[in-house]
Amino acid sequence: MEVTNVTEYEAIAKQKLPKMVYDYYASGAEDQWTLQENRNAFSRILFRPRILIDVSKIDLSTTVLGFKISMPIMIAPTAMQKMAHPEGEYATARAASAAGTIMTLSSWATSSVEEVASTGPGIRFFQLYVYKDRNVVAQLVRRAEKAGFKAIALTVDTPRLGRREADIKNRFTLPPFLTLKNFEGLDLGKMDEASDSGLASYVAGQIDRTLSWKDVQWLQTITKLPILVKGVLTAEDARLAVQAGAAGIIVSNHGARQLDYVPATISALEEVVKAAQGRVPVFLDGGVRRGTDVFKALALGASGIFIGRPVVFSLAAEGEAGVSKVLQMLREEFELTLALSGCRSIKEITRDHIVADWDLPRTQPRISPRL
Repeated sequence: MEVTNVTEYEAIAKQKLPKMVYDYYASGAEDQWTLQENRNAFSRILFRPRILIDVSKIDLSTTVLGFKISMPIMIAPTAMQKMAHPEGEYATARAASAAGTIMTLSSWATSSVEEVASTGPGIRFFQLYVYKDRNVVAQLVRRAEKAGFKAIALTVDTPRLGRREADIKNRFTLPPFLTLKNFEGLDLGKMDEASDSGLASYVAGQIDRTLSWKDVQWLQTITKLPILVKGVLTAEDARLAVQAGAAGIIVSNHGARQLDYVPATISALEEVVKAAQGRVPVFLDGGVRRGTDVFKALALGASGIFIGRPVVFSLAAEGEAGVSKVLQMLREEFELTLALSGCRSIKEITRDHIVADWDLPRTQPRISPRL
């Protein structure tokens, strides 16, 4: 079967992967309402295309934290990619580099920062979980910096792991032939089997629940790298992130894997963008499966988007070639959306190019007079 869109890779991955692994990548928290909503919310935003504009030349390039990339489509951190394919994060890193875009490496990768750096040139960010042992954190950040990573994406929505019922049912744990490579020498690379989710037990044992805004400032004392705060969904927290010295904000609900019944990221985006007031760039992850989704996010003020699940599913299906194809398909769809909306570069995308369901006037229900 010829794959013609990003979503089709999920069915192929489901056939190829062991149930425990597929469920880990695919599932969300609790009722998975937010998991569905991350997709559904995009469908409630419609285009207002402009016509009779010369779109013979279109420039998709942009700049993120001063780094020029080929398009505003980047790779989000997804853990344990060697469960999907033996090449894991190596394949993803090479595909991102070939596409001229940014890869974010997960703290819980099955390849270390040094190993990913060894795949060749590329702009890479490092996603950070803050462990109870701050020496571990400082060491990890120094290693990422030394390996040429260009920013830290600090995940702030995981003081505890969300209730992912598929992982509980499957007694999820990292397969015995794999380790969390960044922590291998620190006796933190293995995940013990547990009576529920091995990952939930690991997080409960290792991740620091006391994490606060002070720690965003502490991080700035141990690294020169810019810090993106990943997991912001409200205007209040966007303002605090700017005050704390964040270099950027990633609007994220952790792929709907943490708190269920939070809004879709595309629904929360505009509130965060307005609160940031242009002082820092705002990015989005969650639910992006089409080039049209990328355009909608940019029209609502995002400086770029990150994709997660499409990467692991395409990796499972076709390895590095799959990841490359996902990036290429999204790029081509995004370019087509620009052309058909009358935009020649991403600078020309405006809020007027879309209409969202929350823009429409709400009619008050008519109340029948009492007899």
